[in-house]
Amino acid sequence: MLRDLPPTVFARRATLRRSLRLLGSFRFEQTDPGLFYGGIAADTLDLVADFHRDLTGRDLSGTTVLDVGGGPGYFADRFAEAGARYIPVEPDPTEMHAAGLRVPGAVRGSGMALPFRDGAVDICLSSNVAEHVPRPWHMAEEMLRVTKPGGLMVFSYTVWLGPFGGHETGPWHYLGGEYAARRYRRRTGREPKNRFGTSLFVVTAAAGLRWAERLGSRGRVLAAFPRYHPRWAWWLVRVPGLRELLVSNLVVVVAKR
Repeated sequence: MLRDLPPTVFARRATLRRSLRLLGSFRFEQTDPGLFYGGIAADTLDLVADFHRDLTGRDLSGTTVLDVGGGPGYFADRFAEAGARYIPVEPDPTEMHAAGLRVPGAVRGSGMALPFRDGAVDICLSSNVAEHVPRPWHMAEEMLRVTKPGGLMVFSYTVWLGPFGGHETGPWHYLGGEYAARRYRRRTGREPKNRFGTSLFVVTAAAGLRWAERLGSRGRVLAAFPRYHPRWAWWLVRVPGLRELLVSNLVVVVAKR
């Protein structure tokens, strides 16, 4: 298990009010994605900017931020306002154009084979993507590879046994991903967007922490915490079993050595 990590600038933002605001926005994910991702974008910018300031003492001006699985670029405006060059990478052309957005420099590519050289970007980010790829830790390794020495990697994903693990098929995913998908199809007459075994996979909190522990000399873990929880509940990450049910979304923040 990771040793206790020092408090961060971002920890001061992790209030109960923030948690309730973010969790309340989830009901709009399917019906009004612009509203949902707008709130997530602002929070993601705060998270990345705070940890970058912890690491370097500087703001995001002039940095290059690679967003792995960035979809149509919902985060683009926020990072541009902060002075960063924002590059989304997305493998699915339908997702890239889903919101009618155009992001200069957007790249079509897989997170498991990023089309960038080693050490290409200052910050490599992935938000709620790892549960949608069959080899999430290979993607994490790719993200670390393209991050510059001294740069920042932020890896955030939905834990399968948490309340949002099944996405729109939950909470029936507790009875099995395939069962949840079939039930959704019977109830709605259509396939779920997040189809178990194809575009939705089991990812655990324990696996993310094991990956972080194995970094060794390649990276220094700055934080590992439940993204949507207030600071006083971050201790849940340290409890095996309980963290799988209650962490919901795990964030691992790494400084590349």
